[in-house]
Amino acid sequence: MSNLDLQPVPNLCGGNRRTGPVRDLQPGKQVPLGESTVVRRLLPNLGRRMVGAWCFVDHYGPDDIADEPGMQVPPHPHMGLQTVSWLHAGEVLHRDSLGSLQTVRPRELGLMTSGRAIAHSEESPRAHTPLLHGAQLWVALPAEHRHIAPAFEHHPELPVIAGGGGLSATVILGELAGAASPGTTYSPLVGADIVLAAGTDTRLPVEPDFEYAALTISGACEIDGVPLAPGALLYLGCGRAELPLRAGTDSSLLLLGGEPFAEDIVMWWNFIGRNHTEIAEARTAWNDGDRFGAVHGYDGERLLAPELPPVRLKPRGRER
Repeated sequence: MSNLDLQPVPNLCGGNRRTGPVRDLQPGKQVPLGESTVVRRLLPNLGRRMVGAWCFVDHYGPDDIADEPGMQVPPHPHMGLQTVSWLHAGEVLHRDSLGSLQTVRPRELGLMTSGRAIAHSEESPRAHTPLLHGAQLWVALPAEHRHIAPAFEHHPELPVIAGGGGLSATVILGELAGAASPGTTYSPLVGADIVLAAGTDTRLPVEPDFEYAALTISGACEIDGVPLAPGALLYLGCGRAELPLRAGTDSSLLLLGGEPFAEDIVMWWNFIGRNHTEIAEARTAWNDGDRFGAVHGYDGERLLAPELPPVRLKPRGRER
């Protein structure tokens, strides 16, 4: 998924230090995505740039698209990151400059590794189900892997664990409670879709060295004693061996975690780099039709990169 902001703000991320357990509710903002989709952008925000290597989180829906085109994101580039497509309802048709053509459906993993350069588009198929509901997430690639060859993976079957007390969890990326996703990762992290039946009151084992955040997808639940409405992101910090979860109604949430990302990075538009020159060179290459390849089959023009801000981009500062 693209950041379609025509005046994107550079985000200076990474260099995270470990914290103790916290309960910081992170505000999101409404962002239009194409002509008919509005998303809640939860990462990055003013209070929190990353959670482990997770650096971008959009939550959308549930949207009634029965008489609408649904998601329509034109061809656009990525560099230095992985994209994770995750659906609760609907379908997304993925095309990329490697020639991949794949429809991603609910609770299937669509994982694209941009590495040095890739382009892709995402759209609801012409014949689509009436609801669209899901999340799009990005993972920053560490320095030793950020120039690898691009790749796309589709995993329709993922491990599901039962935690007792009305909890089940699909492991999207990484490992949780001994179950490992088949998706390729390049840093210690986890992403899981957790379903809580009404009346659940349980504790989920987690890694004390990971920092975590939880995004409520549906229902009403309490995470470590904090009630969350759908679309809310709660940053939890590090230092827990288990996470208390309660639900008064059938609920679902995304749990994201990982070792704090120690490298300083620059994230601007759809690129992740380490300095202004890398971002500027990627922008020029994409707009000139170089390096990222072409996406074939999308009915529309590709999305050109906006103007860079008038100041040089540089990583600075650390989240505390």
